[in-house]
Amino acid sequence: MSKAHLLYVEDDESLSFVTRDNLELSDFTVTHCSNGAKALEEIEKPDFDFDLCLLDVMLPGVDGFELARRIRDKNQDVPILFLTAKSLKEDRLQGLRLGADDYITKPFSIEELILKIEVFLRRNKIRPSSPAFDLRRIGDYTFELEKLQLQYKDEEPRRLTRREAELLSYLSTGRDQVSERGDILEKIWGENDYFLGRSLDVFISRLRKYLKEDPRIKIENIHGVGFSFQVETIN
Repeated sequence: MSKAHLLYVEDDESLSFVTRDNLELSDFTVTHCSNGAKALEEIEKPDFDFDLCLLDVMLPGVDGFELARRIRDKNQDVPILFLTAKSLKEDRLQGLRLGADDYITKPFSIEELILKIEVFLRRNKIRPSSPAFDLRRIGDYTFELEKLQLQYKDEEPRRLTRREAELLSYLSTGRDQVSERGDILEKIWGENDYFLGRSLDVFISRLRKYLKEDPRIKIENIHGVGFSFQVETIN
């Protein structure tokens, strides 16, 4: 079984040495870049094959937010984790809007980092096993979970991130039922905490935007409980 290949971008020499050493001892292959410009070179390579990206936010030149944007332009599936000393809510939300999967605030424990990496790597390898879940009609949309595609009528399909696709699959499977926030977070994110709850809100907003062409489709917020996914029928 091949080792997972991580892109690790960190300009702090001491921190990066310790972190990279521990990741390699944990059987990961690590490509380390000490600044955003070097990371861009790796991202722009035709054979981009990283299994997960660890990005510091505060980098000289090109920051972590821009790197995440470039990665998502090229690859919608690879998990992105931000490593940052920034704990402001707006900074976290900005990263999540760009397609990041989670934040780890410095200083962090190596054990926590490795556990999070393993969780995202496992989750990203999950693929639907039954053809019944491969293709789904949602109002005027066609949703293909395995291909991460959402298509409105005959228009060009939209490519979803793995997390967006998993969330849409979960909500639409429980159509007309209330999906509790905690259950969604445990199922899709693997844990339930405040900042992941904010991440869920960002992803819900994205799905509403993607589904807005069909006014029959609604993702209603049930205050203090969760969300209800509804597709109104035409009599």
